[in-house]
Amino acid sequence: MTLGASALTFSGLATPAHAQVPGGAGSPCIETATHDAADGARGGHAGLDHRDISAAQQRAIEARTDRRLEAMTAKQKKKAQTLAATVPVYVHVMRDAAGNGDVTDSQINQQISVLNNSFGGGGGSGAVDTGFSFTLAGVDRYNNNQWHNDLQSESYRSQTRLGGANALNIWLVDFDYLGIATFPWDYSSDPDIDGIRVQYSSLPGGTATNYNLGETATHEAGHWFGLYHTFQGGCTSTNDEVSDTPAQSSSTSGCPAGRDSCSLPGLDPIHNYMDYSYDSCYTNFTSGQSSRMDQAWTAYRG
Repeated sequence: MTLGASALTFSGLATPAHAQVPGGAGSPCIETATHDAADGARGGHAGLDHRDISAAQQRAIEARTDRRLEAMTAKQKKKAQTLAATVPVYVHVMRDAAGNGDVTDSQINQQISVLNNSFGGGGGSGAVDTGFSFTLAGVDRYNNNQWHNDLQSESYRSQTRLGGANALNIWLVDFDYLGIATFPWDYSSDPDIDGIRVQYSSLPGGTATNYNLGETATHEAGHWFGLYHTFQGGCTSTNDEVSDTPAQSSSTSGCPAGRDSCSLPGLDPIHNYMDYSYDSCYTNFTSGQSSRMDQAWTAYRG
């Protein structure tokens, strides 16, 4: 069964290869990284993996979320939580004209399994089941040099994105970052580009040294659900708006046990999916992060 490529609007720049349904049935914030070097934070280059959020904007977003939740009825909230039980995932494989950047169906299926394990609390000690689960809704593949290198990104995303606010779209590209995500509160103003872009070699079995277990997609999906980095705002009491993730002044590189970059209580949460640690270092989301994702989902994606 195919997803009709003709239903998408192409500008003549892309060559759609095929789109499958498995099993028969705003401005971004950027996380930078060299794909094959264990240098620097989750990436290596200066920058973030989502749009920059100032302290004033952070306060405004929290107030907006509170207002939206207060205005919702119990029935609306219950409907939103029902949708959260199974998030449809559309994977867009952006190859170049020669087919470079391709991934196997097995890798894509493994990536979905990683998302379900990470969000389901399967990472290890202290891991929380967030209640979110994922199902592969479709895969399509395109041959286009510009799209493969994440050029014309707003154009290619608006032409290929599938589903509504509750659908996670993942574009697999080859760029200087590990991943880039949009936030849920930006969906209403820019729905056509909502989703996450992920370095294709970071999928399970890929070639991105230290980042090839599929947790880049976990991290970016965390932003898509409304989480900040654990080091958001630096060493402050507000930090990432989550009370059970100790504040840290800067991002982590590698997996430095006992790291404590902030004078506030608690060691840096280096094992949290929203730090910049190696994939092998990641083990958990917290209860506070789970609650925050629930609230953001209900307010913006339900």
